[in-house]
Amino acid sequence: MRQLNGFLYPRTETGRATLIPNPPWQYSGDLLTVEYRTDPAKVKALLPEPLDLAPEDPGAVALIWADWQSCSSSREELLDPIRSQYKEAFVVVRCSFRGVTYSRCVYIWVDKDFAIGRGLHQGYPKKLGSMWQTRPHPFSQGAPQIGPGGVFGASLAAGDRRLAEVVLTLREESETNGFVNGHPMAHHRILPGIAGGQDAYAELISSGSSSFEAGQAWSGDVDLKLFESPTEELADLTVEEIIGGYYRQVGVIWDGGNTLARQTADGSWV
Repeated sequence: MRQLNGFLYPRTETGRATLIPNPPWQYSGDLLTVEYRTDPAKVKALLPEPLDLAPEDPGAVALIWADWQSCSSSREELLDPIRSQYKEAFVVVRCSFRGVTYSRCVYIWVDKDFAIGRGLHQGYPKKLGSMWQTRPHPFSQGAPQIGPGGVFGASLAAGDRRLAEVVLTLREESETNGFVNGHPMAHHRILPGIAGGQDAYAELISSGSSSFEAGQAWSGDVDLKLFESPTEELADLTVEEIIGGYYRQVGVIWDGGNTLARQTADGSWV
């Protein structure tokens, strides 16, 4: 029987056509983060079983733009940049499972198919979108610097409609890049039933970076706007209070996770 190869589909004899290579996956990027508070009931509505609200600051939300360059261990994608560069914007809340607080991505948009493929494996609910953010540069003629007074903008659109925009003016160095996205992730990996009904496979997993490096974090003043869309629900997470805005350059390696629970045939989680 012929062995087909490839980490994800399509699988072929050589494996060359697979959408994504085997982990570990390595990332270097610029993150623009806005944290705010919404009604905790709106966060709870996005948490499926067996998750519950985080016990502290349950309405805290992080909206993050990321301009990434990524690769596999071979680093060959870096020499073919269309395979390594992509942008994303994602929404993170916090949740609780068996007394432990986790971060959870509830919405995320990306602009490359390989990023969607990685999301399928990791449990991120990735969709296609259009993300743009101001890039820093050491020469100021056409770019801001990461430092006091640096002004950065970012926008998010999907389905031909703008969903969010932000302007961040850096003010001072920060000890952190925020707190909402600061825990291991708790995500569901699901395979819907072929005829609907209960999922054929559902697993709650925890994952995070196996290696992390970061430059100096900066905080600043934020002007954030969310917009309605007939096909998106981001605006339902209304901005009740801005917590802060942050900018940081990071390097991350992702290399798997752990199963927290699985759904059984009767719908319970064990």
